[in-house]
Order: sequence, then structure tokens, then C-alpha cells
Amino acid sequence: MYIIEGNDILVQVRDHRILDVDCVRLAKGKVFAVIGPNGSGKSTLLRVLSLLQKPNTGYITFKGKKVLPGEQIKIRRKMAVVFQESLLLDTSVLNNVMTGLKIRGIDHSAALKTAQYWLERFKVSHLSNRWAKAISGGEAQRVSLARAFAMEPEVMFLDEPFSNLDAPTREELLDELSEVLHSTGVTTFFVSHDFEEVAFLADNAMALMDGKPVQEAPPKEIFSNPVNEALSKFVGAKKRRKWRI
Repeated sequence: MYIIEGNDILVQVRDHRILDVDCVRLAKGKVFAVIGPNGSGKSTLLRVLSLLQKPNTGYITFKGKKVLPGEQIKIRRKMAVVFQESLLLDTSVLNNVMTGLKIRGIDHSAALKTAQYWLERFKVSHLSNRWAKAISGGEAQRVSLARAFAMEPEVMFLDEPFSNLDAPTREELLDELSEVLHSTGVTTFFVSHDFEEVAFLADNAMALMDGKPVQEAPPKEIFSNPVNEALSKFVGAKKRRKWRI
């Protein structure tokens, strides 16, 4: 079952084509990654599928039904997005995780319990009373992930969440996120320019070049057998790095 599908997606500014994707499908319970160089349209595709950006043409389906303009807010409540920047509110760490829950009508006691659980899960419960703007980048991204998972989304969107982290923090958080994704079974759309991350987290992947898909396959297949010269050059640089599978 495909929980989200994007069909005939075109995004362009004047005559500049940013994204041109005939079809992209997210299978329920799987991690689907999009990889490509900077400017290839990865984050634009994420924004379109998460209903944060309207394409010039094309449409999105959710659980097999076309998402109509008046339904977007309702469907968005079933999703969560984590960006490169943590985008935390100017309040305590605990309030950052609780706020979205309370907005959705969850009572204080239940919101507190859920927030505490996810802060503990991402190993930042000791920061609960700290002001969010005063914590480190790695800690902030953990809080951002805790906030997203606390909403119990049906679809999780991750837009290069590790790109601003140092190597040790990135490695540790990759391990933790992998465990959470497998234990929750949440459908995930993951954007990265790093094949190591994609190979470690994703079940399937799409390579984008200049806004168009050039290959869709398990990450190992794309890495081992890129379909054209441009993609081969892009993934070739990754072969000099340790690749975790």
C-alpha cells in the first residue's frame, strides 16, 4: 500500500525547471530516500509531498485519495517535518515538545507524559527545563526529532537533519533514529546528499539530477550500478568514504 503518491509533479520559476517528477510513491512503513547533489530538487520534492508547497502542475494522493485544496490542513496533521535547522520555539525544551500536542487538544497531563517519553527516547530529557535557544546544535536536533515523533505522525519527512552536525554526533543520532524508525514503523521520506546516511536508513531510494529522477532502487543498487555518467560521477566520490550498510 502506498500512503503518499506524487503524480506529474512540475515546479518551475519562469522558464527554470526546478522539479519534474512523473511519479513518486511512499510505501507504508518503509523509509524512502531521495539523494542527489545540491540544487537537484530534493527539498522541493519534500515540500510538495508534505503539502508545504504547491506545484505548478500535478497532484498528491494520500492513502489512495487525491488531496483536495480544502483537505490539506487535515492531511498535514498526519505528517511531521524535521528540517536541517531545528526551528525550535523560544521557550523551554519541554514546552517545545508539548506545544504541538496541546494545540491538537491533548490535555496537559497526557502531553507532558508524551513529551517526557520522547525526550528520554532521544536522550535529552535532562535538558527539559533548559531554554531551547541555549542548547547545542546536536541537542537541538534531538529535541526537534522528539517533537516530531511525539505527534505520532503517519508520515515523517526528514530534510537533511544531520547536515549541520559534527561526525560523532551524526553517527550516534543515526543509530538512534534508525532504532526509532524500525520500532515505530512510521512511513518516512528522507532527503540527503550523503549516501552513507541513505544506505544506513533507507529501504528504497530515488536519485534526482537537475530536478528529474534518474534511478529508483535500493540504495546499494544505485551506489553499485548508477544508470548514467552524471550519477556515476556523483556517487563515485562516495566510494572513497566508509559506507555503512
